[in-house]
Amino acid sequence: MAEREYTTAEINIRTGEEPDAAAVSAVIGRIVQEASPVGFDHAWSAAEVLTWLRRYGTNGRMFVAETPDGIAGFAALDFNTQEPDTGTLGVWVLPEWRRKGLGTELAECALQFAREAGYRRIRGRLPQDNAPALSFLSQIGAMAPLANPEMRFELPLQ
Repeated sequence: MAEREYTTAEINIRTGEEPDAAAVSAVIGRIVQEASPVGFDHAWSAAEVLTWLRRYGTNGRMFVAETPDGIAGFAALDFNTQEPDTGTLGVWVLPEWRRKGLGTELAECALQFAREAGYRRIRGRLPQDNAPALSFLSQIGAMAPLANPEMRFELPLQ
């Protein structure tokens, strides 16, 4: 079966809501099966995702990529209680949807929210030895050192 290409019109990037908890949980479940999952050490239940969504309040936000096949990925912009002007960004996309622009679109939505919310910088982690992730981060303007044992990045917001 040939892989289907989707048009941007068929993909909806929107704020994640409570009814999306099970679909986001399913994405996390697939991500943690990968060789270098970042941000998750176990599959999260829908209840755990729901708690995460509810905790955001007005300080953070989740964005989901809704495709004809369901949720294909999500971005989470979490707030930092120790540095109120700093957010933490994570973007996760199912393998079959990578390198199609979904991650970039999700990140751009999260960064726009961060700017509007008054964040001055964004931080996050990425998988080690992941050239596509480094390329993706450089496209959105993140500074990621090439030799970084913890593979962290920082993105100043203007």
